[in-house]
Amino acid sequence: MQYRFWFVVGSQFLYGPEVLETVEKRAKEMAAELSAKLPYPLVYKVTAKTNAEIADVVREANYDRACAGVVTWCHTFSPSKMWINGLANLQKPYCHLATQYNKEIPNDAIDMDFMNLNQAAHGDREHGFLAARLRMPRKVIAGHWQDPAVAGRLGSWMKTAIGAAVSKELKVMRFGDNMREVAVTEGDKVEVQTKLGWQVNTWAVGDLVKEMHAVSEESIDALMDTYRQHYDIATEDLAAIRYQAREELAIRAMLDREGCRAFSNTFQDLYGMEQLPGLASQHLMAEGYGYGGEGDWKVAAMTAIMKAMGEGGNGASAFMEDYTYHFTDDDGYSLGAHMLEVCPSLADPAARPRIETHHLGIGMNEKDPARLVFEGKAGDAIVVSLVDMGGRLRLICQDIVCVKPIMEMPNLPVARVMWKAMPNLTTGIECWITAGGAHHTVLSYDVSAEQMKDWACMMGIEFVHISKDTTVEALEKELFLNDLAWKLR
Repeated sequence: MQYRFWFVVGSQFLYGPEVLETVEKRAKEMAAELSAKLPYPLVYKVTAKTNAEIADVVREANYDRACAGVVTWCHTFSPSKMWINGLANLQKPYCHLATQYNKEIPNDAIDMDFMNLNQAAHGDREHGFLAARLRMPRKVIAGHWQDPAVAGRLGSWMKTAIGAAVSKELKVMRFGDNMREVAVTEGDKVEVQTKLGWQVNTWAVGDLVKEMHAVSEESIDALMDTYRQHYDIATEDLAAIRYQAREELAIRAMLDREGCRAFSNTFQDLYGMEQLPGLASQHLMAEGYGYGGEGDWKVAAMTAIMKAMGEGGNGASAFMEDYTYHFTDDDGYSLGAHMLEVCPSLADPAARPRIETHHLGIGMNEKDPARLVFEGKAGDAIVVSLVDMGGRLRLICQDIVCVKPIMEMPNLPVARVMWKAMPNLTTGIECWITAGGAHHTVLSYDVSAEQMKDWACMMGIEFVHISKDTTVEALEKELFLNDLAWKLR
């Protein structure tokens, strides 16, 4: 889908045709110049002057799948009552760009003609009141439209809106059920489809095995060449790698045939399979598919969404799990990993991931699975968990700083990422557990906490942010107030 965003500018007939012609000319200029700086096109649609014009453009936006969101700005005063019918029915993400055409006040040129034309300072406030009155989810970005920081914030919001568009049409394929007796991988799929749009359904592992039998040796050969292009082969067991390639090709065929962008499986259900998909799942994630281990369909979907929000539409976001802690006097570290399935988009670019085979001491594997082994890169990141609180969904986001692992861990045969949790290890653990955060997360270097907050706002769900300033006491109060507020919705 070639997504784009619509630029709708507000004005009125009171100022005469010459002013409206100038408004339209400037709006087209702004949309074109901004589009050159933004990740997605900003398309000027209309200078809205009546209730009917606004209602019509909103109706058109709602039904255009390629329209990922609407950006509004009021060049002049635009009476907000005429926006009611349109905004009340808007179903796309909405950003109010509070700007003006001129950057500075022209001392010698300012007169009543200038004032009549350049009224964004109070036009945007009239427009903003209406959205506040309607209690609409929205993003307000203020500043001059030629300021790189404004374009950066608008571009960031656009990527978030892409996440909302992907969510609304997302289909998740579950191979079998989730891991037995695990609470956090459960959830209300009807509520999730109602709120987030996800279609979550199950396919039998036997269907996958049948698809695997249909994979040709020639297609496996081609995928093996792709593996060699991207990864170092550090095992003599080529048969294990070829088996993973067979699994990957079969999973991809089923996902694409059903229009699914994410999948989950569990090591407790490998009927007819020799290996749990390790390398297969990792390379599929590198291609932009979402994945969740142990049947965790929520984290599978969030991985796909956050990948789509990242750089180039497939950013450095991946299924992750807190595996073990390193308690030290100077704050400490978390070590994130999983049995097999961590996306190589997280890998340190200084060293190519290695394909290795090792025994997996859990599950129903008949043979040692092949997997990618690597260290994660250093940098600021977040970990995100979507949990079902019973009656509502809560999105928990924690700021982290990933570091080069402080030890080599030569006998750990899995991909791993080490990080410092905010505000510190112990407080971060207490806050995460207090909020009900899951053991599975999506770790992302490309998506920010602000973007996840905006995404939660677009989807109408609760957002909890654990940052460098968070305390357990403040978080407990926030969660208590959230419980009250969400019960009233």
